[in-house]
Amino acid sequence: MKFLLIGPPGGGKGTQAKKLSSKFNIPQISTGDMLRDHVKKLSELGRKAKKFMDNGELVPDELILQMMKKKLSSDECINGYILDGFPRTLPQAEGLNILLNEIGSNLNKVIVIEVSDDIIVDRMGGRRVHKNSGRIYHIKFNPPKNEGFDDITNEPLSIRSDDKKETVKNRLNVYHDLTKPLISFYDKNQILLTVNGEDSIENVYSNIIENL
Repeated sequence: MKFLLIGPPGGGKGTQAKKLSSKFNIPQISTGDMLRDHVKKLSELGRKAKKFMDNGELVPDELILQMMKKKLSSDECINGYILDGFPRTLPQAEGLNILLNEIGSNLNKVIVIEVSDDIIVDRMGGRRVHKNSGRIYHIKFNPPKNEGFDDITNEPLSIRSDDKKETVKNRLNVYHDLTKPLISFYDKNQILLTVNGEDSIENVYSNIIENL
């Protein structure tokens, strides 16, 4: 099975991708991880990407697609894959389509996880993290025993900059402007599956599996 997950930041894409990866025994492909791997291994593509990253610039779509082609053509993806976080824009989706046609590895399903902006802001804005261990809490859904302090060390918890309300709202605006148009793009191919991401993690997962 070959999947692509689309949804807002904090919508649960990563969680569902891990569960689907485990069920179907296929790799979850994150562009961030892929980029870091190429840079770490000093591959030709990694060296090219590093020049942009060192200058604080975005790595061009063309380079990302070349990395993607290498990955999706590998034995690791022979039984399928899950794309999480790419494509994010229409030009990326169009480039990916051309690439997948070239290697004969077209998507079976595009899974759209729908969550309202208010719930995303609530979810992400309520997260608290213990920096040294990476333990994550939520003031509403998974509160620490003592408000504002880690359960084990009793050290203060902090809010990640990505989780601050204004940052979350900006990320949502980017999602609506750049990524949401992909839904119409893939709907034309009749491979779209839309699920309610506001339900529990297990119910969202069950809904996906039932509809595949």
